[in-house]
Amino acid sequence: MALRKRFRSESPQLASISPALKMLTGPNHDVVTADEIAAALALIFENQISAVQCSSLLTVLHTIERDRDPKTIAKCAESMRAAAAQVDRTALREALRSRRRAEGGYRGGLCDIVGTGGDGHATYNVSTTAAILASSLLLLSKHGNRASSSGSGSADLLQAIKPSAPKIEAVTAQCLPLVYRKSNFAFLFAPKFHPGMRHVASIRKDLGFRTIFNLLGPLTNPVEEMIEARVVGVAERALGPIFAEALRLSGAKKTMVVCGAENLDEISCAGKTFCWRLVERPNPQFRGPKDVEDENYTTSDDEAPSRTLVEIEHFELEPSDFGLSRHALSEVSPGKLQQENAVTLMQLLKNQIPDGAPVLDYVLINTAALFAISGVCDANTSDMGHGDDGKVIREMGPGGSRWKEGVRRARWAVESGQALSSLESFINVTHIL
Repeated sequence: MALRKRFRSESPQLASISPALKMLTGPNHDVVTADEIAAALALIFENQISAVQCSSLLTVLHTIERDRDPKTIAKCAESMRAAAAQVDRTALREALRSRRRAEGGYRGGLCDIVGTGGDGHATYNVSTTAAILASSLLLLSKHGNRASSSGSGSADLLQAIKPSAPKIEAVTAQCLPLVYRKSNFAFLFAPKFHPGMRHVASIRKDLGFRTIFNLLGPLTNPVEEMIEARVVGVAERALGPIFAEALRLSGAKKTMVVCGAENLDEISCAGKTFCWRLVERPNPQFRGPKDVEDENYTTSDDEAPSRTLVEIEHFELEPSDFGLSRHALSEVSPGKLQQENAVTLMQLLKNQIPDGAPVLDYVLINTAALFAISGVCDANTSDMGHGDDGKVIREMGPGGSRWKEGVRRARWAVESGQALSSLESFINVTHIL
């Protein structure tokens, strides 16, 4: 059935997705394509369907588990990004070019570290802290929101910083290039970039279960197509391969999806973490030039085999792979509110937390992972700046990455004060926007 037959005009203001809902609730629901589901979701962002139909759509997608289908997730994320506030890509590229610092396999693009949330552990805000540390060497685009299932979300943490917190709501699509002219780190506050989500906020709250929107967050960074590398945490092991495939379908190439054995949406400091890594390899079927300098390096033939293939590799990590000890999750600030976590953040950035402390190791592990995935740890030389001894740790761990080198660089970010300086640059630029 053609897409237009799934919907009909109900009034001058609202559309109806009744035909699509009827198909989705029937025995042949698989005939409704991911594109059609994404088109229905797009109507939500425009406030073009009723609350009843919106609620019905989210419920049926959850019931028939289409919210766990990689293609549906990828297409719905694409739809959500299309409805977001649009950034001037040309201006942003120019700003990033002015700050880029390529090293090893890292080309100087934007990076992100993010989790789906909902793991129920309420641990310290490790991904936000890791993003700040990583911005000492990488360009970071941290996309986040206030807490929905814990006491302290990424936005809550940043707004609780004292004595001067960043004005996160001042960072908009229009001024983002200016932010990157002044800072390696930017926080993209989801409500400012995804205004259409306000139309479904109360419905999601009333439904009381996690809908497809809880999975789309990590895939809907407003500058998605400019993200070079990322680490994505999921709160269920079963979601790992699903998310990895959704990211592959979305065009991601340098990505690792992680899930702690405790169903933690971060790399666990307590023990085992399951990992699904996207790896780009040469396509043996490609028949074009191998030299990237060749003007015919790519082909205009859409049917021709691509130059590279992106495959998904699965492996496991332990704290020992990073050269660090295990710490129970109960030792990494469970249940604390944003004010307490903000104090911990600033103590960590000021190098006031003793070596071996659980929260420090937790942050070092997750920062190291992003450094490794970005490719910066592939460099055989190191000149990060003041305090860098230049002694690259070349030891390879599971998945073929230098996790311990990532920890060395993460420690430098703290001990040199560069991570603190990066956060201060972001705070300062938000006060002049």
